[in-house]
Amino acid sequence: MIPSPAEALKGRLIVSCQAPPGDPMRHTDTLVRMALAAEAGGAAAVRVNDPEVVAATVARAGLPVIGLWKDGDSGVFITPTAGHALALVDAGAAVVAADATARPRPDGSTFAALVEAVHAAGALVMADVSAYEEGRRAAEEGADFVATTLSGYVPGSPRQPGPDLRLVADLAVGCGVPVIAEGRVATPEQAADALAAGAWSVVVGTAITAPTALTRLFVEGMAG
Repeated sequence: MIPSPAEALKGRLIVSCQAPPGDPMRHTDTLVRMALAAEAGGAAAVRVNDPEVVAATVARAGLPVIGLWKDGDSGVFITPTAGHALALVDAGAAVVAADATARPRPDGSTFAALVEAVHAAGALVMADVSAYEEGRRAAEEGADFVATTLSGYVPGSPRQPGPDLRLVADLAVGCGVPVIAEGRVATPEQAADALAAGAWSVVVGTAITAPTALTRLFVEGMAG
């Protein structure tokens, strides 16, 4: 029997294969190669930005693709509308990641409407949240997964040096759907700690796929 998408991710690593605007790595073929490297290393899935990159990754990698669409370079909102979400499904995303924080969506729509549209198109939804109540509400509105992606990245959400394991633990107990630990997971030990806190699976991005940011850390550290 083929495992469900959720079962295929249980206890395993998801690699975020993205690059920010202006970064030399922000090139479709380069990002696909990141995904292929993640697959070769044993990742269970990849998290990919932009329909073009999603489609190219789906065509070449054998992993489930979690698609998102960061539309714009400033004030970015992850997959802001149902239209963005459906474009990702059309590109082949098995799961669509979308902002489910308390912030109003740019077009005035609701997260619940996005979930309904994605489910109708045959894909699953990962709710990116910053706080417990957001995650609980997203699960009630039909999200298949809840991820701690935005903890520390939206107003009112305090930034921590490492992953928000308290939020992971609280959501794992209280939201009723698989919880994905994402955000500032920098070491294998932190990833294991996230699983121990109740995470269904763990997303790692910068620590694996961001040579520009990692080089900058070394440069700054050596400069004292």
